[in-house]
Amino acid sequence: MEILQVAGSVVILTRPAGHEDEGASDAQPATDLGQPAEARDLRTSRSRWLWLCLGAVVVVVTLIVSTLRLFVFPTLDAPSKADAIVVLGGVDGGLGRALALSRAGYAPTLVVSTPLRWCPSDAEAGTGVRVICFRPEPFTTQGEGREIRLLAGRDGWRKVIVVARRTQATRARLRVDRCFHGDVQLEAPSMPARALPYNIAYEWGAMAKALVLQRSC
Repeated sequence: MEILQVAGSVVILTRPAGHEDEGASDAQPATDLGQPAEARDLRTSRSRWLWLCLGAVVVVVTLIVSTLRLFVFPTLDAPSKADAIVVLGGVDGGLGRALALSRAGYAPTLVVSTPLRWCPSDAEAGTGVRVICFRPEPFTTQGEGREIRLLAGRDGWRKVIVVARRTQATRARLRVDRCFHGDVQLEAPSMPARALPYNIAYEWGAMAKALVLQRSC
């Protein structure tokens, strides 16, 4: 209701009920920046999802790069004269590569880790090459590292060439370095692409075990 005084007279003006609220119901709460609360919430939600997606992309890219660096294209060494060539167990093409190295005269001793009693002959290894076969305990890369330490201590080795699976090479270097304090050179024959998925998955678990649960020789 409005009161208007005109020339000494009082005129009372009334407004229809509810008229004073027109527009009020349409007004929306605003932030201190003058933006509707719904718009602010929408922007916050979009920003959160953007950061989540970005984080997921970073994790995936890091995993792919790490896998390639550690297991697909590991650091290998050009072979040079050593005291022994050691081929780890279960390496496809590993014995053939080790025999080629021993025949080429890279070391006077060939060491083969095998669960079987079979062992290549000295003649197969090359002229003047001694062959040692052993079954590590436990029959793992850790057990092989321990056996290398024992043989090195007995025979005075200062440098060894280790032949491992390509996906195993990084972990093999870690394991052998923990046990043998001489120079370790890693060799690895190529692997077929079809064998990579299983071996990469296995190596991630084995590497985590070596870094977290079994941190010594």
